[in-house]
Amino acid sequence: MDIDVDLIRRDLAQLVNIPSTGGSDAEVAAQRWCAATLTGLGLDVDQWRLDLDALRADPDYPGEEVEREEAWGVVGTSGPGTPALILNGHVDVVPPGEPDSWTNSDPWHVREVDDRWFGRGVCDMKGGVIAIIAAARAVSGLELSRPFAVHTVVGEEDGGIGTFGTLRRGHTGDACIIAEPTAGQVVAANAGSLTFRLQVQGRSTHGSMRATGHSAISAFELVHRALAELEDVRNTAPPEPFGMLPWPISVGIVRAGDWASTVPDQLVAEGRYGVMPGETFADAKTVFEKAVQRVAQTDAWLAENPPVVTWPGGHFAAGRLPAGDPFGDQVATAVVAAGQPLPELVGAPYGSDLRQYAAAGVPTVQYGPGDIADAHAVDEAVSIAEVVACATAYAELIIARCT
Repeated sequence: MDIDVDLIRRDLAQLVNIPSTGGSDAEVAAQRWCAATLTGLGLDVDQWRLDLDALRADPDYPGEEVEREEAWGVVGTSGPGTPALILNGHVDVVPPGEPDSWTNSDPWHVREVDDRWFGRGVCDMKGGVIAIIAAARAVSGLELSRPFAVHTVVGEEDGGIGTFGTLRRGHTGDACIIAEPTAGQVVAANAGSLTFRLQVQGRSTHGSMRATGHSAISAFELVHRALAELEDVRNTAPPEPFGMLPWPISVGIVRAGDWASTVPDQLVAEGRYGVMPGETFADAKTVFEKAVQRVAQTDAWLAENPPVVTWPGGHFAAGRLPAGDPFGDQVATAVVAAGQPLPELVGAPYGSDLRQYAAAGVPTVQYGPGDIADAHAVDEAVSIAEVVACATAYAELIIARCT
C-alpha cells in the first residue's frame, strides 16, 4: 500500500495554514481546498453552499455556538451508486488562544519535532482529514466494484451543522468511519452533551460592607457543589463499552463582578453536561434543572432568587454502532492489516458527528490519528506514524468494502 508521507506532510501544512476556526471565512476556504484536492484525485465532487436558514429552521437542527453567515459542504465520490463506505472529517478547529503560548508562536504553521507534527488542528482533526485524502490517493488506481465517498464538513466543533447539511443533501452510504483522534482504539459509541448557562443572582454593595449584600459567587458555590453531586449519581454504573465518567458535568466559563470593591450582583456560568445513550434532550434537561431547583430550596437566598437555567449552543445526542453490527470488526481487521495492534472497541465521553450518521441509519465508528487529550491544547500534536497508519487502515477498509 503506497502511502506517501511527503504528500501527507505537504497537504497537512497547507490545510493547517488555513486558520479555519468555526464561523470564520477561513472555514469556507478550507472547504474550497478540500474540494480542489478531491477533484485533483479524480473524485466526482459535489460542492455546495449550505442553506443555513433552512437548516436552522429544521426541527432536528443540531445548534451552533458561533456566528456563521456562510458554510459549504464538500463530498467526493469515486463513482456512481450508493457508497459502500463514507470517510468523514471536519475542517473546523477551535481558536488557538494566545499565539505566544505556542512554542513557535504560530499555531497555523506545522512544526515537525521528534516524529510529531505540531499545530492547531493537526490532531483534531486535520491530521485525520489528510489521512483520508492519502488513502483515497493510494487506491486511486484500483478497479472498484462499489464506490466510496469522502465527506469533509464544517461546524463539528459547535454542533455539527456541516454533517447535518450533508445528510440533508442526500449524501449517505452503507457505513461510515470518522477520522477523529482515538489513540489506537475504535470508538463505537459516544455520549451526548448539552451546553448549559446558569444565571445566579446576588445583591451588590460596597466590598467593605459585604455582609449587607449577597455575593452571587457565594450563591453559585452551592449550585456548583450540587452539580458535582449530580455528576456522581449519573456516572455510578456506566454501561459497556463506556469507561469511568462517561457523562461528566464541567463548568468552563464563569463571569461575575465589574469592580474589585463591589459585591457582585450576578454570576453567569456556562458549561458542558453529558447526555446518556437513550436519554432525550428534554429528559436530560429536566434532570439538570430539578437538581438546581432542589439546591435552591435548601438556601434562603436562592429560594427567593432561583438560578435561571438556559440551553444555548449545540445539542449533541448520544450515538452508537448497533449491537452486533459487523462494521466494527471490519474496521478492526483493516487496522490489523495496516500493521497495527488489534484495537479495542470503546465508548467515548464526548459527542461527535457519529450520532448524526447513526441516526440516519448508517453504521458508524471513529478511528483516527492522535489522542483526544491533545485536541484543543496549546502545542496540539499528532504522531506522524499514526497519521500514516490510519491512512493505511482507511485504504485497507476501502479495498475490503469496495472491491
